[in-house]
Order: sequence, then structure tokens, then C-alpha cells
Amino acid sequence: MNRAYSGVNLAVLRGHNAALVLDLLRTAGDEGISRLELAERTGLTPQGVSKITARLREQGLVTDTGRRASTGGKPRTVLRLMPDAGYAVGLHLDRDELTAVLVDLAGAVVAERRSPLAFGAGGDAVVEAAASEVEALLTDAGADAGGADAGDPGHLDAQEPVHPHPEPPTPRVLGVGVALPGPLDHSSGVLHRVTGFPEWDRFPLRDALAARLGLPVVVDKDTNAAALGLALAGCGDSFAYLHLGTGLGAGLVLGGAPYRGPRTGAGEFGHQVIQLDGPPCGCGNRGCIEALCLAAVAAGSFDEAARVLGEGAANMVGLLDIDLVLLGGRTVAAAEEHFVEGVRAVLGERARRGGTVEVPVLRAPGSESVVVEGAAQLVLAPLFGRAHGHFPANRNDRNLS
Repeated sequence: MNRAYSGVNLAVLRGHNAALVLDLLRTAGDEGISRLELAERTGLTPQGVSKITARLREQGLVTDTGRRASTGGKPRTVLRLMPDAGYAVGLHLDRDELTAVLVDLAGAVVAERRSPLAFGAGGDAVVEAAASEVEALLTDAGADAGGADAGDPGHLDAQEPVHPHPEPPTPRVLGVGVALPGPLDHSSGVLHRVTGFPEWDRFPLRDALAARLGLPVVVDKDTNAAALGLALAGCGDSFAYLHLGTGLGAGLVLGGAPYRGPRTGAGEFGHQVIQLDGPPCGCGNRGCIEALCLAAVAAGSFDEAARVLGEGAANMVGLLDIDLVLLGGRTVAAAEEHFVEGVRAVLGERARRGGTVEVPVLRAPGSESVVVEGAAQLVLAPLFGRAHGHFPANRNDRNLS
């Protein structure tokens, strides 16, 4: 990662068709893909594909990887993505721990750091701690850091550039994705009243961290970031990711895309009341599923915690008719079998009583890192046209603009 590199001009990636081609190159992996195959699979003309791949090669994003025999005519040149042409930082700000990863264009983690975090110290202190960890991460990995191309901020989920430099460098680090407890506004990167931490209310986390690092920043709830990463990993078009750690929340994927709601309010799963006049919750209500779950965990009763979590999951399945429930978070990881089997039992009993199909319950793939890697995908996915998990248009779009 220490070799000289001229940087990625993100203007190359603005077009939908360039994203189509780049995504196919990404999914082809080291095996690569030929221009003819790219044309066949995108519906673009061979000339259009040649123009796009030529620009991608000029930017160091794509390289030739040999030739492949064809059924007729001359052998085809095979192209592949250069994973080290760009990187994204993923940050998971939990209530008591910070995790940072550096991820290449292929989604592989190339560096990682963990440190304690006092989330209750407030926005300024957490921004400084997070920025210091990002800088240490990039130093450890030997990555170039600075601002992304200010002329093309659109790759970051349509968010505007934040504090661009007058003459920004074109670094390999394309931006920072931050995942943390909600509620928050994904579009503006402003936090609301995080349960138990009222001091965060209206804190402009995106702008503050971007100003401190000189990099574009995207902010989302931890469960939404995980849901995006899981959708990109092919977990399905209709599922819920339930995250039980120091708190409880849900990330929803509906129709192949993470569902945030118009105000990023979807997935506040932990604060549904399931026991009237139950124990008080940090949100101000009583009998919330989060309060009941965490109380059972604190008492060492994982079976009871799983039963409570299962009741909430069954409510969600009944409401949204989803196909799959995935479980993750450090508390789940500490007693994985209890939670998976316990939630599965509740959903199975509900299905039998209602005469419906039982919805599978599984541990989320890579559950210990799914949030922080999903945070990095908040930056990377838009480059491949996958900001919403799937391609927003079909692959037969022939517009070469």
C-alpha cells in the first residue's frame, strides 16, 4: 500500500453505466471478465464498454489480467478490478467501544483497530477520539488520506460535500462511513436524542468529523449499516437484522434495499412496548423489549432474553411478512445458541398457531464485524451503483451519457 498512486478521479464514476461495469468487475473477482461479456451482461454496446473501461484503466481502477480463449475469433482480453485503487474507512461507535476498519474496493478488510469509547462524553470528545483512531489506522496501513474529489461528492449517497479544501488532493481513501446508535438523520448526519445520551441531541456528527479529518463522511444507524452490508452479501431481498449488544435495534431490508423510512426512523425495534407497566426503559417508556432483554441478560437468563427477543421478532415478521431473521451483536455472540434457538422456537410456535410458513432464524454472517464493515459500505456501495443494496435500474440501460 506504500506505492505511489495518482489518485482516483471520482468524476469517472458518475455515470450509471460506469457503475454497472465497475460492479460486474467487482463481482468477477480475480477471475476477471472480458469486454464482450461486459457488453452482453449490461446491454451496452461494445464501443460503449470500451470507452468506459478505457477511462477506468486510466484511473488505475481496472487492469488487464491476460487473455481467455473464445469460441471463435481472437482470444478475449480479460479485465479485473484493482482492489487497492481506493479504500474506505468504516467506523462503529458503540456505547463503550470504537472499532475502525480500512476496506479496499473489493470489500476486504486490510487493517483494523479497536479501543474503548466513552460515548457519554459527548460529541466533541467522541469526534476527537474517532478522528485519532482513523488517523492511526491510516498510518498503520500506509494509506494516503485527505479530501475526496470535491467536484464529485455524489457517490456518497447524494450527500453534499462537507468542508472541501480549496485544492483537494485525490487520495486513495474515498471517505469514512460511521455507524452508531440512533435515532439520527441519515441525510444530514445529525443525531437525535440517543437513548440514554441526551447530550447528543442535534449534534452534527457528519460535519464535525469531516471537518476534523478532511474526508467525506456518511453517518447511519448501526443496524442500517449492517443491513446494507448483509444485502450486498446476498442475504436476501426481505429480512430483518436484529442487533443485541449494549442496546437493541433492527435493520430492515425490503425489496432488496435497506429501509430507513423518510426520517431514518425505521428499525427502532428495541423500544416497542410489549409489557404494559413493565420496567422503565432509558427512552422514557416502560416495558420496552430492550429493557426486558437487557435485564434478563444482566440476570444471566439468556433463555428468557431470547424468548423476549423472539416475541418482538415474531411481531415484526407478522407485521412485515419478511422472509428471514438474522441475529447479531456482542450479546448474541456471547450466547449464540441460546438466542438463535430461542428466537427460532418463538417464531415456530407463532407459525404453527397461525398456520403460516415458519421464517428461518440464523446468526448473521460475520456477525462480529457486520456493523463496521457495513459502515465502510456506506462509502463504497454507491461507487458500484449499490447505495440501496441493489441496482436501481436494470442492466439493459443503453444510455451512454
